[in-house]
Amino acid sequence: MILILKQEHAVYHLKDSITEEVIYGGAAGGGKSALGVLWLIEQCQAYPGTRWLMGRAKLKTLKETTLNTFFQLSSKLGLGDQFKYNDQKGVIFWKNGSEIILKDLFLYPSDPEFDSLGSLEITGAFIDEVSQIVYKAWQIVKSRIRYQLNEFNLIPKILGSCNPTKKWVYKEFYKPWREKEIRKDRAFIQALPTDNPHLPKSYLQSLLGLDEVSKQRLYYGNWEYDDDPSKLIEYDSIIDLWSNDYVQGGNKYISADIARFGSDKGVIIVWDGLIVLDIVSLALSSITETSKVIKDLSNQYGIPMSKVIADEDGVGGGVVDILKCKGFINNSKALPEERKLVEYRNLKSQCYFHLAEKVNDGEIFFSKPFTNYSEQIIEELEQVKRDKVDQDGKLSILPKDKVKEILGRSPDFSDALMMRMYFEIEYKPKGFVMVGGKVVR
Repeated sequence: MILILKQEHAVYHLKDSITEEVIYGGAAGGGKSALGVLWLIEQCQAYPGTRWLMGRAKLKTLKETTLNTFFQLSSKLGLGDQFKYNDQKGVIFWKNGSEIILKDLFLYPSDPEFDSLGSLEITGAFIDEVSQIVYKAWQIVKSRIRYQLNEFNLIPKILGSCNPTKKWVYKEFYKPWREKEIRKDRAFIQALPTDNPHLPKSYLQSLLGLDEVSKQRLYYGNWEYDDDPSKLIEYDSIIDLWSNDYVQGGNKYISADIARFGSDKGVIIVWDGLIVLDIVSLALSSITETSKVIKDLSNQYGIPMSKVIADEDGVGGGVVDILKCKGFINNSKALPEERKLVEYRNLKSQCYFHLAEKVNDGEIFFSKPFTNYSEQIIEELEQVKRDKVDQDGKLSILPKDKVKEILGRSPDFSDALMMRMYFEIEYKPKGFVMVGGKVVR
């Protein structure tokens, strides 16, 4: 079969002696599944007795999509008599002794460490739509690639396909590739539908007719757009935070997320109404050191302790005790709101939903570039998402441990921004409203 140029580029990396991890795709119609299937077929034929993995988040979807592509391409290549597929075992057995094992790679609560893959030994792997699996699954599959490598003088190779996503693939592959800083043992190949001459024009027109987010992702391969229906904040609104210079000041506040663990940072934000005046990021510090920094900022900007709020969970409680400021308890009951019928799971969820509303409505302004932190702020705000979006009940956000899994760090900046919303929501007597951070009749 004739490969398109981008597929040939991927094959080059799949055959070299350096690259171990390859991500191919980044839009619709680039021949992602076909590349993965053809690579597995070639490897099984070239290296008798080897064992390969074909995976996806859900086995049912794998069988309905990628496996069908395997059958179609093997038929076109006249290989139908070279293998037998055992659906019960989920294995394709080749006559020369090679195997392709079908695997479900979804993160199930009953198997958070993927112990089901513990005894697996494979020669290589192709995972279709890797954005649907967690990074740990990718890492564990790669750790199982050791079978028959020495016998055939091979190195571990794992191939993944994907559409644009703001999950781990963005951080680990796309962004380093875009910035020309990708690891030597990794490769990312972006294939757009316009790179594939075999696609009908009607298909390309159908992609152009999609909604703006889907069109940006699937036609233009724009990774800065996210199609996740659970997300609460629009990407363009996040970028607007640095240009909303029409926002008026008001009462001054400080909101502080206190560092609790080695991977966390302490983040302190100074506000003028809903204008961010200053951001201070602290490595893991003692309670007294953190308290002093907050106190110094309150003196510098003239902010009373009644308008300072700090995360009271964990060691943050010590900071609250020292400063006698307001304490923010994430899992505490949501604050009462007039004319609001929605219910929130807890105070943290309530504040994050309000933060999302303020950002989307262009009501927050960053008065400085904050170059050292801007990239992290953008990444964290993009992960502000509703949890269990398909279920009724109280509104809640994605748990912190899941966000940390996606980002590879704690969302300290977004948590500090979120806590500022306490002063916007704090119950006011009937007849009073908040405008620009001030209470007015």
